Amino acid sequence: MAKTLGVIGGGQLARMMIVPAIELGFEIKVLAETVGSPAKLASTVGDYTDLNTVREFAKTVEVITFDHEHVPLSILETLVAEGFNVQPNPQALLFAQNKLAMRKRLAELGVPIPDWAEVSSASEITSFIQNNGGVAILKTAVGGYDGKGVRLIRSAEDAADWLSSGQQLLIEEKVEFVRELAQLSARTPSGQWKAWPVVETIQRDGVCAEVHAPAANANLELASKIAESIAAGLNVTGVLAVELFETGDGRLLVNELAMRPHNSGHFSIEGSVTSQFEQHLRAVLDLPLGSTEGASAYSVMLNLLGPDTPNTFSERFEAAWVLENNSHIHLYGKEYRAGRKMGHITALSSKSLDDAREQAQATYNALLA
Repeated sequence: MAKTLGVIGGGQLARMMIVPAIELGFEIKVLAETVGSPAKLASTVGDYTDLNTVREFAKTVEVITFDHEHVPLSILETLVAEGFNVQPNPQALLFAQNKLAMRKRLAELGVPIPDWAEVSSASEITSFIQNNGGVAILKTAVGGYDGKGVRLIRSAEDAADWLSSGQQLLIEEKVEFVRELAQLSARTPSGQWKAWPVVETIQRDGVCAEVHAPAANANLELASKIAESIAAGLNVTGVLAVELFETGDGRLLVNELAMRPHNSGHFSIEGSVTSQFEQHLRAVLDLPLGSTEGASAYSVMLNLLGPDTPNTFSERFEAAWVLENNSHIHLYGKEYRAGRKMGHITALSSKSLDDAREQAQATYNALLA
């Protein structure tokens, strides 16, 4: 059994893998992009776009996994060819890196997705818009997250700069959804698969602000079935996040994929028997997966986003700690920047989602005061 794990990327996801790795008795090493990254306790600094740097890092561990999906596939394919254990594999990561490849593969699998097309000309964009109610969503195939690389368009003129750039573009129908959901699951190389109950995510300015677990009145069976078919069809290992649109008639359409622990699963640290971070480690190391049952009936997670006035959220810890509620504060050790994900709060309740949210909001307010 492998005992050393390497994580490429030094962000908060890698940071939150460190504790479960220690608790499970594994050695964890992180290849971080910069000095002082959130995962600095276990990191060395190096360029993840340089083959020799990544290869030398891989030599020090038995399994490689990721904090993000931005490592060039050519590097990962070379590592696999040289015998290194990369989880998830490059063939799966392609579908997390390239939205156009993802849409094509999901269509082949028969997964429910919005109407879409690959476009490279103004006439193609105009035709799609005309066939979809005069409005569409345009996305860059590669790059983009937290609302970046995505725009609402009503004419080809709205896409002129992206068209002239020569980058791959994907156009999709503007889905009239009632809410956004996220289905997290995990899969091992041996094929064992488990899912958490689907959660509701609430976005503000293109960034996830809240997560409610479990999502009220959601079709748990359908969401789980979609995620399982994707995990198997794409041969995903580790944690998989499937972001979903729920329409007014109860349909679920796949919006995005992430093949790593995900913001929508942070609640699981306190809110589940097995957190997404422990489960990811179990999965990529091909160990038996843990229970995904809730540790509490209801959980609500609020992201701590950098306010307009500088605040790292650590200045008011004492005020938050004296609150007698079931809230848990996690800070990522980041320097302040307005709108940046600086940390999160999770609150648990045996009563209701509203009760959990009130507790989390009270703690948030104390940190901001």
